[in-house]
Amino acid sequence: MKSLVAALAMPLPAALALAAVGLLLWFVGRRRLARYALAMALVLPLLAAWAPVADRLLAPLEHRYSPVAMADFAGAEVAAIVVLGGGWDPEAAWPATTRLGESSSQRLTEGLRLFAAFPEAQLVVSGGSRHADQGSARGYELALQELGVLVPRLWVLGTPVDTAQEAYAVRAHLPELLDGRRFFLVTSASHMPRAVRHFQAVGLEPVPAPAHFLTGRTYANPLHYWVPSAQHLKKTERAIYESLGLLAWRLDHLEMGTDLFSGRVDVVEK
Repeated sequence: MKSLVAALAMPLPAALALAAVGLLLWFVGRRRLARYALAMALVLPLLAAWAPVADRLLAPLEHRYSPVAMADFAGAEVAAIVVLGGGWDPEAAWPATTRLGESSSQRLTEGLRLFAAFPEAQLVVSGGSRHADQGSARGYELALQELGVLVPRLWVLGTPVDTAQEAYAVRAHLPELLDGRRFFLVTSASHMPRAVRHFQAVGLEPVPAPAHFLTGRTYANPLHYWVPSAQHLKKTERAIYESLGLLAWRLDHLEMGTDLFSGRVDVVEK
């Protein structure tokens, strides 16, 4: 249901719905309202695909947490590096590194960067599927094998199918993290605010290690910034998706003593 609501709330489906309403109003004689609806159906996707709008929607989510600077953790003891699941195509006849989605590739790269600095930490890759052995955790494992990266303490969490389940699975696999041992949480920058809340809700305090930033990049051709494009539409869609995810999280945790605005949780078990 959540996935369906998120899909229908995206700019293009919303514009199509407005266009349908506009046509209906036109045929029933409500011409003035019809013009407004049809105009909105045209303007909405154009604004959503325009960088000044898309960046302002997504940047507050992406830049809530800064990337990890190794100098800040020199000599630190790190128990684990947890890489959350993302896109993965288990069926395509390509190398595993190519079958990983864009976000998954960057998450894994960030996880390996951290692992190079803290080789004694356990590397945990997550991401399940409703079809056995087809989740992104398996994709991460195969990609590491193809890259020739030896991870003595690799743990594959192949059953969680969403962020909430990933948080519970990590807590079950590494109960020592409940004692405050430091661990990195790697996911897309836009997803990090929601992911941190899920991990805090089960009693864990991760160190955010965001990856896969879509905003804040320098454009080689400034014209690309001002012309609507599918690239910018993707940012708006991501902002809507994560904002809806945060709203769902907050509503789900109101009954558990959560502060609606801070996201802190007093009771961690339902």
